[in-house]
Formats: sequence, C-alpha cells, structure tokens
Amino acid sequence: MDARDVQSIPLFAGLSKDDQKVVAQYADEVDVDAGKVLAQEGRLAYEFFAIKEGTAEVTLGGEPTAALGPGDFFGEIGLLGGDRRVASVVATSPMSLVVLTGSQLRAIDSRMPGVAERIRTAMAQRIAANRVASG
Repeated sequence: MDARDVQSIPLFAGLSKDDQKVVAQYADEVDVDAGKVLAQEGRLAYEFFAIKEGTAEVTLGGEPTAALGPGDFFGEIGLLGGDRRVASVVATSPMSLVVLTGSQLRAIDSRMPGVAERIRTAMAQRIAANRVASG
C-alpha cells in the first residue's frame, strides 16, 4: 500500500510522513463488491477497516444505525475493545478499503503507540456517542 493512500484517511492524515509509511507497510488495500458483509454482529473480530472509496451500512440487531463513507472506519471496537463485533456492516456500493488485522494493529501499536492511541480515542468517542443515542 502507498503512504499517500494512508494520508487520504482522516484518522491517519495528521501522522508524520515516516509514520504514514509504517502504517502503509502493515496495511492492505482490499476492493469489495456491493452486498459484501464486512462485519457481522456477534462474530469474532479480526480486522479494522478504513474506507477509501464507497459506502456501507451499519446495523445493530438488524436495524440500520449509520451510513459510512470515505474517511470513515469501523471494526475497532471488536478488535480493541473486546473480541466480538458489536454491529454488522455491509457494503452498499463497491468499496476500496484499508485493512489492518489485529496482529498488524498490535505491531503498529508497539512501534508507534500514538497511532493506536488515535484509534482508541476515536473508539471511546464512538462508544460514548452510542450510549447517549441508546440511553
């Protein structure tokens, strides 16, 4: 993966050029078709996804809860906050995704704790927002 692709994702945009290169070394780019199930609620979590292109729908208990697009990310809660997916995500258009597995994310964390901290901070904000919305 190219470091420019990493820079195009808002979560990683503020990283130094060197840090973006490291993330690019670990990350994979994957293209998927519309209709592809990317995460299934209750299943074990193995990957973190950031959307380069395309759209997806998030459902919780079968009910739509969010629409995702370029720059959005998902999968961090199950990967870092536990071991199970807390929602389902399905591609609603062809998508280009940046993917990090749990082991890749842990490797980045050990080399660059600031990157994983950004993801954890975003995860905490998302969890807090979900609590407010459901409470």
